Amino acid sequence: MAQVIWQHMVGDLATVISAGSEPAGYVHPLAIQALQEIDLPTSGLKSKSVSQFLDQRIDLVVTVCDHAQQSCPTLPYAQTTLHWPFDDPAEATGTDEEKMVFFRRVRDEIKSRITSHIASQLENPASGNV
Repeated sequence: MAQVIWQHMVGDLATVISAGSEPAGYVHPLAIQALQEIDLPTSGLKSKSVSQFLDQRIDLVVTVCDHAQQSCPTLPYAQTTLHWPFDDPAEATGTDEEKMVFFRRVRDEIKSRITSHIASQLENPASGNV
């Protein structure tokens, strides 16, 4: 969800990529639903491994759960790394509607955090990590 939200917010100013330390092989259907509910595009999304990006220059890496922070390999060419711990919505239990409540909450927390980060970068453009 973070990739789609962030890319929507920055448009063509940056390329946003999402990858996991242990990719599931698919994008969770409830994550897709949560994004579609706020009119964000979901076509073409796929699960990727962070190992694909080990040799690439990356301006900003954001880990979004404690497990990812602990298990994610170090990206040697990353300029800045931040850790924003969110609950993992894929671990939600209950009915699909109960799970959707969880996905929506995490989606909204992610959107709020990205919005705050972008605003802080616009106030201090010297850091360069939009």
